[in-house]
Amino acid sequence: MNSNSLVSISDISKDEILSLLGQAQYFEEHPNHKILEGRVVATLFFEPSTRTRLSFETAVNRLGGRVIGFSDANTTSSSKGETLKDTIKMVSNYVDLIIMRHYLEGAARYATEVTDTPIINAGDGANQHPSQTMLDLYSIYKTQGTLENLTITMVGDLKYGRTVHSLLMAMQYFNPTFNFIACNELRMPREYTKFCDEHGIKYNEYTDFSPEVINSSDILYMTRVQRERFTDIMESEKVKNLYNLNAAMLENSRDNLRVLHPLPRVNEIDQDVDDSPRAYYFQQAQNGLYARQAIICRALGIDILKEKNHDNM
Repeated sequence: MNSNSLVSISDISKDEILSLLGQAQYFEEHPNHKILEGRVVATLFFEPSTRTRLSFETAVNRLGGRVIGFSDANTTSSSKGETLKDTIKMVSNYVDLIIMRHYLEGAARYATEVTDTPIINAGDGANQHPSQTMLDLYSIYKTQGTLENLTITMVGDLKYGRTVHSLLMAMQYFNPTFNFIACNELRMPREYTKFCDEHGIKYNEYTDFSPEVINSSDILYMTRVQRERFTDIMESEKVKNLYNLNAAMLENSRDNLRVLHPLPRVNEIDQDVDDSPRAYYFQQAQNGLYARQAIICRALGIDILKEKNHDNM
């Protein structure tokens, strides 16, 4: 495995997380560079994506690199039966970095085992989504001024929601308190509550989306029910409308509360929330560009802050 690959948020330390946040802040202030000139990046999306793929591709373009790849696996040789191993080894011949989304859990980890080209996991099934986690952390830091001692309430699909899994693991360094709000069918998997137990992370589990929980939160992290993960469509229909946020529910919340959502939303956040000063999900998506610029540079062994400081010497 290339040490610069990013498959899980657990692949990087607290210091690396803080360094990436610092670089994301720099890229927000200076988004356009030529530091990837001559570099080629592949975006291999075996599963549909809009925000993640476009923000990664925009990040490469703003850094002066070039992008190849696909957004529909049906147009590739995998539709003819080509194995993931062969696809990765073939693409590795052409590029400096592979950014991959796949519907199978563990696919990104497997990819790192068959190539020396660095791999960035852009989501593998219901498992991990580390680049989303970095933009979530950056959004939390920007809105709260800290990552320390925050109360984060996660709502909705906590079983299949890879974004909440990754965020939970990343927050282990910052003494959070989590509220998990989900029905029994979509509750946080035991492996993640066990992770909390093993790392001394405080958490509460609820099935009721109550005002008391909302009003005690610093971050309200909403998720959609991911019907594409269900084997029985009737099961997804049964739970899809259980948790819905509207503007009236935020009236007595903390001034610093911000509502996050990895998007796309369906009906879990009413459109009347969009005009609330507590809504932050569209800015959160914008932050993805800067966080992913930082992640791409890490994968290619570039520290923009060190280079900037060297240039100023």
